[in-house]
Amino acid sequence: MTTPDAAELVERLRTGDRAALRKAYALYSDRIFGFLLRLTRRRDVAEDLHQETWVSVSRNVHRLAEDTDLAAWLFTIARNKHRSWRRWAALDFTRYVFDAFESESVSAPGAPDTGDDLVALEMALRALPEAHREVLLLVGVEGLEGTQAADVLGIKPEAFRQRLSRARAALSEALEPRMNKNSSMLQRGEP
Repeated sequence: MTTPDAAELVERLRTGDRAALRKAYALYSDRIFGFLLRLTRRRDVAEDLHQETWVSVSRNVHRLAEDTDLAAWLFTIARNKHRSWRRWAALDFTRYVFDAFESESVSAPGAPDTGDDLVALEMALRALPEAHREVLLLVGVEGLEGTQAADVLGIKPEAFRQRLSRARAALSEALEPRMNKNSSMLQRGEP
């Protein structure tokens, strides 16, 4: 969705207004970083991709169309940076070995810590295939509308809705054992 404020920001970006670029960074930086962090599951990689994303943004703002949805454009760049990294990572076996031993939690900056439930949700998200994780992060965490997220992923809105439905079902299935455990505890009167 493009609001009058967003349209004005896009227009200012198109003309090379550096203050507009700083404003776009202030508005979207944390969200882009959180998205990349959850996709990569590695803070160091997410930081690199985040920086590469903003370098690409600064180099290509002059190419924006007047009707560009800025959020969708930014998340598309970040996703493409992640996809490029994955292609290179596939060629570099040592990254996979390192990933296998990675155990650090990857909560987004500023995200509230709600204890065990947040850990369970993060673990369930990690276990999902990348395609499912992407749609859930774009809509559920980053707050993009379905059409924006479909644009980011380069798919039709109908395909996005289907992918989102499947992703929600997979997440629900992954969380089911935890939900059953909590339900049993409540029935027994445990906290």
